[in-house]
Amino acid sequence: MMSTRRSSSSSAMATAAAKRPAVAEGGGKATTAAVAAGQQAKKRVALGNITNVAAAGGRAATAAGAGKAGNAKLNSAASVAPLKKGSLGSGRSASTNRASGVKSAPTKPAPAISRHEVAAQKESVLPPKVPSIVATAALAPAPVPCSSFVSPMHSGDSVSVDETMSTCDSMKSPDFEYIDNGDSSSVLASLQRRANENLRISEDRDVEEAKWKKDAPSPMEIDQICEVDNNYEDPQLCATLASDIYMHLREAETRKRPSSDFMETIQKDVNPSMRAILIDWLVEVAEEYRLVPDTLYLTVNYIDRYLSGNEINRQRLQLLGVACMLIAAKYEEVCAPQVEEFCYVTDNTYFRDEVLEMEASVLNYLKFEMTAPTAKCFLRRFVRVAQVSDEDPALHLEFLANYVAELSLLEYNLLSYPPSLVAASAIFLAKFILQPTKHPWNSTLAHYTQYKSSELSDCVKALHRLFSVGPGSNLPAIREKYSQHKYKFVAKKHCPPSVPTEFFRNATC
Repeated sequence: MMSTRRSSSSSAMATAAAKRPAVAEGGGKATTAAVAAGQQAKKRVALGNITNVAAAGGRAATAAGAGKAGNAKLNSAASVAPLKKGSLGSGRSASTNRASGVKSAPTKPAPAISRHEVAAQKESVLPPKVPSIVATAALAPAPVPCSSFVSPMHSGDSVSVDETMSTCDSMKSPDFEYIDNGDSSSVLASLQRRANENLRISEDRDVEEAKWKKDAPSPMEIDQICEVDNNYEDPQLCATLASDIYMHLREAETRKRPSSDFMETIQKDVNPSMRAILIDWLVEVAEEYRLVPDTLYLTVNYIDRYLSGNEINRQRLQLLGVACMLIAAKYEEVCAPQVEEFCYVTDNTYFRDEVLEMEASVLNYLKFEMTAPTAKCFLRRFVRVAQVSDEDPALHLEFLANYVAELSLLEYNLLSYPPSLVAASAIFLAKFILQPTKHPWNSTLAHYTQYKSSELSDCVKALHRLFSVGPGSNLPAIREKYSQHKYKFVAKKHCPPSVPTEFFRNATC
């Protein structure tokens, strides 16, 4: 009996020792603090007091925990990591090789010499005499068939309707010299000059076109619409139904939108700053449990829709947040977190029954209409449309647009814009940040988003201010999230101070 008690006592002591950090005999306080910080980092810090919003350190209670140590370490590593640049395309290297080959050839015609000097040098210098017509066929480009009528405004750089270079003038060019007096050196010099000029025209055309595409500001392209729904082999893309699906989502977003003035008309104890703190904390929870982005967007949608018709106390705002995330996780996730885990992330501020009661209240008020079009639904399609005929890196454009769209979740004033407009504006701003001199909008994006560039002006400017200024030091979750290597450090990209006004002008034919 004594041995049984002794074994149970020793096991209890071992369990207690495993739960508590060991203390050094020498009184090492640094070691104790490090072990305690390491164990607290494993636990998600609760939101804490959400009422201290007006103070400068509005999130001091939340950030006071040692759980931020891991994030600080991640941010320091992310800031030191260099940003790699993509290598140049093979087309530029081929153009460089072609240019070096052209520059090695002589470009000046041979100086005129007398007939006697030609006779003296003919035996030692000149190759065997070749008829002029053979040299012409060997060096001159093959002519393209064209009509016998030549436009008086035709120049050497003109391009025909079918995008082929017109070479009708090569048969009657005044620069080409036919010499019948046997002066072969002048013939070869003329042919060499003709060949060099043809090559130089092609080289300059490629270089100037590439330079124009990269550096010069260009207006909105009046181009043809690229086909996006043409992949019928991938069943997840739903190529045959994609257009109808997104037309239905555009109609549904007007019915599932929250009120844009519920803070002024409904809520008396909650303000936009408290809402932003709650969403910033929910971003950290979603990252902790690796939830899909749609879960986060749906959570914010449920919160705003519930606040649009129900007055709530600020002490229960975090309870509403975890209940809405629980519902969204059940709707979207394959393996949703349990109720006890959401109680744990609030540091057991709320009991299990309270979370379930709030969940039932939200479901009843929303009438179990959980399907709601969010900005993420439209952003997924708009990114695919933008990548069809875009030269920007695909991942940088996608991550940057996602970053801008998630920043919009924090801003209460952006609820006045429909989710599809926010998604289109995020694509507009992301393309502008990646290529500030190029018009971000084109006919393909205007067709599939059903928004003209002029309709995006106000929302793009609001997102631009949010991107440039940032949500503040007390709301760092989204910026820290997209400052990681897996998101290509898009949160650290430089944004121009303003968007040119001409980018918001619609294209005119």
